[in-house]
Amino acid sequence: MVAPGPTLSLLLAVLACMGPVRPSPPLLLRPRERERDSGGINIAVVHSGSSLLPETAVVGGAGVGEPGGASGLGNGPGGGGGRGVAETASLAELTGMGSLAASSSYLAALVGETVMTPSGQANVIYLAVNESSPGTLLLQLCELLATTPLQGLVFEEERPPPPNRAPLAPMLEFVSAQTGVPVVAVGGGASLGREPQESGSIYLQFTCSTILQLEVIFEVLEEYDWTAFSVVTTRHHGYEDFLAMVEGMTDGSFIGWEKKSVVVLNVTDDPGGARTKRLLKDNESQVRLLYCSMEEAELIFRAAWAAGQAGPSHMWFAVGPALAGLGLEGLPKVLFAIRPQGWRDEPRRRIAKGVSVLTHGAMALRRDQGATSRAQYAGNCQSDGNHTHRVLDRIRYFTNISIGGRDYSFNSDGYLSNPLIDVISYTNGRGWEEVGWWENGHLRLRYHPWSRYGSFLKPLDDSQHLRVVTLEERPFVIVEPADPGTSSCIRDSVPCRMPMNSSLVVEGATPMKHCCKGFCIDVLKRLAKIVGFTYDLYLVTNGRHGKNIDGEWNGMVGEVVSNRADMAIGSLTINEERSEVVEFSVPFVETGISVMVSRSNGTVSPSAFLEPYSPAVWVMMFVMCLSVVAVTVFIFEFFSPVGYNRSLQS
Repeated sequence: MVAPGPTLSLLLAVLACMGPVRPSPPLLLRPRERERDSGGINIAVVHSGSSLLPETAVVGGAGVGEPGGASGLGNGPGGGGGRGVAETASLAELTGMGSLAASSSYLAALVGETVMTPSGQANVIYLAVNESSPGTLLLQLCELLATTPLQGLVFEEERPPPPNRAPLAPMLEFVSAQTGVPVVAVGGGASLGREPQESGSIYLQFTCSTILQLEVIFEVLEEYDWTAFSVVTTRHHGYEDFLAMVEGMTDGSFIGWEKKSVVVLNVTDDPGGARTKRLLKDNESQVRLLYCSMEEAELIFRAAWAAGQAGPSHMWFAVGPALAGLGLEGLPKVLFAIRPQGWRDEPRRRIAKGVSVLTHGAMALRRDQGATSRAQYAGNCQSDGNHTHRVLDRIRYFTNISIGGRDYSFNSDGYLSNPLIDVISYTNGRGWEEVGWWENGHLRLRYHPWSRYGSFLKPLDDSQHLRVVTLEERPFVIVEPADPGTSSCIRDSVPCRMPMNSSLVVEGATPMKHCCKGFCIDVLKRLAKIVGFTYDLYLVTNGRHGKNIDGEWNGMVGEVVSNRADMAIGSLTINEERSEVVEFSVPFVETGISVMVSRSNGTVSPSAFLEPYSPAVWVMMFVMCLSVVAVTVFIFEFFSPVGYNRSLQS
């Protein structure tokens, strides 16, 4: 027999033990009945901050009042501790416990607003939170659920909570599991950072799951040919799952990933950062995948700068909640992050999307269950046990949502089924900017597919990175198209593109990705490993090997002469004309056919025909020719019938 899960009443009782008990008038011990349903959709918005609230608003609802004095919340200016706090305390006493401390640094206001969404009209109730304890917000939500039929809740928080405040997302997930209220989390700090774990909860997240972030990151690494990387993580919640995901994605791939090391940091027990600095410095990989909390990221980046690991020669990829708010100081010079599209939107715009999603789900539920059915309403904090069985499989009402031509359908894990994801990069002086996007399982890059060509990322070092041009000529260079399904190359080949130089790239056109292999490619990879440089490989499109036409070089030689490429590799014949404009390496293939001639000064003398041999040779040749001719003539004359010998006989 399975024991029943804890109820909100029990949770409130536990939270009450943390603060002093405050008595309330007996008149307030009776819960108020819920307002009669007017047929509208009621959506609550929990916003971490008061910027969304209008300057002058009519405050309504129990447990809420305009800010009073320093002691708490009141009905009007001054005095403090007015009607709002009193009624909140009465709810706590109704559940058999005392209230939280009235001096809690909390500011909340319920402001009603009717909005029109693509799915229908909705009544939006704003609840702003500043530095509140979870228990205080929980009391406010319970009071709202006790008085108002609620069809959903939007939770917006740009940054993760400060260290002195517990996260609100797990608490709202628990509220959803106990009451059946669907929750839509918008903003980087509102996500759980994991899949929902409370049975029966409906916690929908606009953020990207960790596995999807890794999938996009590995696509970026493949595009840049960064196959060697290391993993840097702390013991933040979910780090073991993160390591397992990285292991699974690299072991099952034919790309040939090289995971050089896994560095597990403990920054909380390293106040000065000496151990963190040493571990980062011992890590030789230039590409690092970082998984940690936002507070830990600040300490890690500080240690990375001290260790010389945050300059342009090291690429950092933030995974998970490390950069939820994108507002950290001291970021590395090369930093990538994965964010859902709309990461630049204002909080009100993100909240509007969440309200539209919840309204669509509520309207679909009403059409299915009937407008008068009470099954569409959530429970309240006084209910015992999990009451999400009122509507079985309620998540299905959020699996087919289209708003403004965009798909906002959610899967069973609470994430968007077809998310639009941006790949963003941090650049000193310009901040964060979009460099690519992920849609329908395919990565598209806004700039050229190689990092050093785009303006968003500096080269590792001018002396360590080369632009290499080549030409297809089997078996030295073999060019094959990339796999159409994965857009990837096999392990022994190198990604190469056409065109690659800026003079041939059309605005908005994406260069075609190919895969190059062969003897010259093997030489290039071996040379890069021994010498220690990185390279971008592209195929020549202007001519072939290189020819001088009217003073202009084309082909591979022309790419090097015009400084569009630093090096050319391929089956290229060395001749005098090419040697005058470019430098050749030692030939790596000898054909056995060679012709050697001396250089001429441009003029031909009358005795040029005598230059092949010395005068002594010419004299010997003359004497030999004269002797041979004399002997030959004598022999013919001697045997001739009318010659010398015949005449003697006669």
